Amino acid sequence: RIQLQESGGAAVQAGGSLRLSCTTAGFTFGDATLGWYRHAPDDECVLISSLSKDGNTYYADSVKGRFTISRDNAKKEVYLEMNSLKLEDTAMYYCATDKLLGDLKAISGLYRCYWGQGTQVNVSS
Repeated sequence: RIQLQESGGAAVQAGGSLRLSCTTAGFTFGDATLGWYRHAPDDECVLISSLSKDGNTYYADSVKGRFTISRDNAKKEVYLEMNSLKLEDTAMYYCATDKLLGDLKAISGLYRCYWGQGTQVNVSS
C-alpha cells in the first residue's frame, strides 16, 4: 500500500521560509514522479510542483522562483523548500506520486486533495 506522510507545515510570517517533507512507502521511489499540491480555502486542489525521476521539474507560476522541490532517493523522501512566503500561500499542502495518482498534471484542479492528510501552512502579515 502506498503511503505518503507530509510534515513541516507551520504558521509563519509573510516573507519567511518553511521546508515541507514527505516520507513515502509502498512503491519504487526511484522510478516515481513526485509532486506537491496545495488546497487553499475556497480554491481547488492544485499541483504546484513536480519532480520526475530524471530530474525534470515543474513549478506553477504562482510559486516559480520561490519554491524548490527536491528528493532523496535513499531516504524515499520528497521536500518542498518554500521561501518568500506570501499570504496567498496559506493552504493545506499534500505530497503525491504518479504511482498513486497517475499523471500529476492531469488531476490538478480537483475539488479537493483526497489522498492524504496534508500539512497546514498559514502565512500571516
